[in-house]
Amino acid sequence: MLSLALRTLRVRWTAFTGSFVALTLGVGLLTVTGLALASSASTPERAPERLATAPVVVTSQNTLHVPTPVGERTARLAHPRPIPAATVARLRRLGPVVTDRSADGVHRLGIEADAAAVREVVGDGARVLTGTARRLADPGRERDREALTAMNALFGTAGGVSAFVSVFVVASTFAFAVAQRRREFALLRTAGATPGQIRRTVLAEALAVGVLASAAGCVLGSRAASPLTARLAEQGLAPPWFAVGDHVWPYHAAFWTGLFVALCGAAAASWRAGRTPPAEALREASADRGVITRGRLLTGTALLLTAAVTLALALTRDPGDLLHRKTYISRPMLLITAVALLSPLCLRPLVGLLTRLPGVCALLVRENAAAGIRRSAALAAPVLVTVALAGSLLGTTATLDRAKAAEARERTTAAFVVLPADGTGFDAAALRRLRAVPGAVVSPSSSTAVHVLEDGVALIRSEARAVVPATLAATARLPLAAGRVGGLDDDSIIVNEEWRRHRVGERVRVRLGDGTRRTLRIAAVMPTGTGGNGAYVTPRNAPGAPVDRVDVALAEGADPEAVATALHASAGTARVLTRDAWLRASHPGTQRTTTRLGLLLVLGIALLYTGVSVAGTTVMGRSDLVRDVAVLRLTGATRGQVLRLAGAEALTVVAAGALLGLLVTAVNLAGLAAALALQSAPPALAFPWRALGTTTAACALLAVLCAVVPTAATLRRRAVDLAATRE
Repeated sequence: MLSLALRTLRVRWTAFTGSFVALTLGVGLLTVTGLALASSASTPERAPERLATAPVVVTSQNTLHVPTPVGERTARLAHPRPIPAATVARLRRLGPVVTDRSADGVHRLGIEADAAAVREVVGDGARVLTGTARRLADPGRERDREALTAMNALFGTAGGVSAFVSVFVVASTFAFAVAQRRREFALLRTAGATPGQIRRTVLAEALAVGVLASAAGCVLGSRAASPLTARLAEQGLAPPWFAVGDHVWPYHAAFWTGLFVALCGAAAASWRAGRTPPAEALREASADRGVITRGRLLTGTALLLTAAVTLALALTRDPGDLLHRKTYISRPMLLITAVALLSPLCLRPLVGLLTRLPGVCALLVRENAAAGIRRSAALAAPVLVTVALAGSLLGTTATLDRAKAAEARERTTAAFVVLPADGTGFDAAALRRLRAVPGAVVSPSSSTAVHVLEDGVALIRSEARAVVPATLAATARLPLAAGRVGGLDDDSIIVNEEWRRHRVGERVRVRLGDGTRRTLRIAAVMPTGTGGNGAYVTPRNAPGAPVDRVDVALAEGADPEAVATALHASAGTARVLTRDAWLRASHPGTQRTTTRLGLLLVLGIALLYTGVSVAGTTVMGRSDLVRDVAVLRLTGATRGQVLRLAGAEALTVVAAGALLGLLVTAVNLAGLAAALALQSAPPALAFPWRALGTTTAACALLAVLCAVVPTAATLRRRAVDLAATRE
């Protein structure tokens, strides 16, 4: 079987080129992903940058430790407590001290003393770092960690989508190849080959393609990893010091994954090949019999029902899960797979609908696409995947961005927003100057966080704002499901419905931003919304949190221009923005650079695979093309008419695939809209029409070029008419 498979690959190499290229690209990207993940998990020890000359560095404790019955839970504190002044004074007695002072006290210091003596002085109230561990005191370390997380998410998403689309390309290629070779398989059956031998032959072909493509992909990934990560570092999507290390397991993972993808993609085609009866060798008609196989119908129906049931369960149990990035990236793939498997059922009606025009060209396009339904399905499947991914992913992010922007507009009633120039906070003198502006109602607030231990095992962090209740009502309109804003005081908290305990009057145990334990009464409850409705506390329950925003409302009868002029004069270097300008500056879409670039990378990969699949399908159908062109020429068709017919058929199939992709997009966005409604978020459904149009146009251009160019080459052959006559 292996020798026969290798001979088939040599003779029919054009039929396997699409699968080979798709697998090579997929394995290459998986190799890059694995190398990036391995390198980020074992980052080199960098030399300390802050307080680098001090042999011992003392930092404030920035981690919250909470013991639970199943082990200790930790979380990063929003506002670590500064090192006590008494401790700093005792440290000065041990040796020279260099402090790194911030507005609210000393959080880092370097000291020339014995490390053991320093640990004895500070105890558990601070961290003592020596050697290369001193780099943990550098403020940029947290930014590097966030950049590594974003980079890993980008590569992980791209790798997953690449593997997903690779299966489609390989499966459609092998399915079309088996349909073209049914006479060949029938002759083998006539010669005595068993169904099992036929299946093993097809799988052996897939194995050979998988081995060669996986090896080539590993080489491609090893060459592309360093330049690609360097480019990401230049764009700020990776730390500037990040470099790909020398790791072995990513190559193993990518190689065997590519081989597995190749075998999975060919499994269904091999089963169909094994069922080819010997009588197929006597068939003269090249039209495909039957619309869809029983296995494909059952699998597609099962996946479609699974997608519907899981969506219904998510909406009834946890609609907020549909708003998370991992969910809205992975969930559309289930529906895309189901619709792609069932697409032959829809293609004939769609093609008939799209070609309901008078004339011979429309008739020929309709009949030719229907007769070669497997070729049409192989061409429409990658278009469906690309359009559905573009619509679902970009549409979801656009919908969430629009909903978050609508929430911000509804919540903010202030006329002006004042932000510190350095991005840290306002001091007491600056706040006094702003409060003294005539006609201005000033509401300062601080960013903080609270932690709650749910079910005794899960430490949940919730972003919060520290506000003054008396002025909050003048500058904000909080969406409340129960309670009132006026009930907020130093002994209470405003939460949202996502909290396990969210009844007004109920008391919850929380850890504040500096780790302090408090038991607070719930004064009001907000709906969950898009997830941006965090908690609200008073400044007393946000120790160490600097004022980082000042909302300004207009007093009754105040002149907006006069207030704006006075604010600019009193703010000094701080930025004074109007409400609309602040909303534009803080729009969620402007803060999602990494996510958007990641999605564009994913869509670029899908579009590349579409080109590979379309070109491969066209090349595989070249043998049928010669005969079809000859028949058309003998019936009197001109060269221009033949070319227009080839282009029209390609456009029709692409349009059908795009309509199916648009249907998948509509279903996915409808589920998202239902989830937003259940979360009491503003309705903000957004179809990415520009992205959908661009993607469809690119697919159409690829399909037309891949259809017209081979047809034109065939028309230039002088022996076309002779070959047709002989047949």
